[in-house]
Amino acid sequence: MPNRRIILDTDIAMGAPGSDIDDGFALALAIDLSDQSLELVTTVNGNIDVDTSTVLALNLLDRLGRPEIPVVRGARTPLRRPVHEHPARDRVAGVRAELAGRAPAPGRAPTAIMEHVLACPGEITIVAIGPLTNVAIALALEPAVATAVKEIIVMGGAFMRTTSLLSMPGEFNIWVDPEAASIVLGSGAPLRFIGLDVTLQVALGRADADRLIATGRPFAEYAGRCAHGWIDYLREAYPGQEFLTAPMHDPLAVAVASRPHLVTWRPARVEVEVCSDITRGVTVADLLASRHPPEPNCLVATDVDSPAFIDFFLNHVYSL
Repeated sequence: MPNRRIILDTDIAMGAPGSDIDDGFALALAIDLSDQSLELVTTVNGNIDVDTSTVLALNLLDRLGRPEIPVVRGARTPLRRPVHEHPARDRVAGVRAELAGRAPAPGRAPTAIMEHVLACPGEITIVAIGPLTNVAIALALEPAVATAVKEIIVMGGAFMRTTSLLSMPGEFNIWVDPEAASIVLGSGAPLRFIGLDVTLQVALGRADADRLIATGRPFAEYAGRCAHGWIDYLREAYPGQEFLTAPMHDPLAVAVASRPHLVTWRPARVEVEVCSDITRGVTVADLLASRHPPEPNCLVATDVDSPAFIDFFLNHVYSL
């Protein structure tokens, strides 16, 4: 019997040209794990616009043979910031039209999250692998979500390093909607954050992508081709840098819902910069090393057993 009931809140973009792919792998892993039950997928603006993300989520669930899992469309914009424009926005409409099929479930993602958590207090884990807009709105609609949720696992932030990008000083998911991240961190909900410090240590290489393609399995073959496409895009978009792998940020967040031992955790007090554009979305973490530390508001990942995770991850994806 699954011992983790999951809501996956995502800006899924696998399948759109010039778009990251790890969210699609995260969805597949969430479905395949026997000790997790994926009960709801909610979409949010982030890697791609929310309408395209919703279509892609539905398409991937069909590929994975799980069309019964409901997908609910979420926030189209961040709480206060302008919408981040996707680099392949001119081609997205064509992808959306090509893949459009069945409609998502009725309603809006924040309400669906709120209702699902409150109906099953202490049982639902939210794994948030996109900007935190939907989760923040759910908490604002009903603060009791913070005490009813089992925990919220967030792929977001950078705690032991910086992004080294002046144009995007905060990690992408937090940078897109720092106000939403601040609401979540101040909610009192049990939180675990997995940042770039850790997720950049787990990656899929071209040889892994080739092996996925060679399986001939419906999802694995498709995902392997998407992985090659994303690595190709990174090499073109960032000339002079050698991109040979695709980081698996989001699958790690799904894995630790039931396998927290893959990652080393430390209690921390984390705050998000929301005022200055120069440091927009930067996560400042006090890792409680002082004699009189501030009260922690989350657990932060500081290290990962990379070989163990990649072996575990690929063994599941190869069969899909």
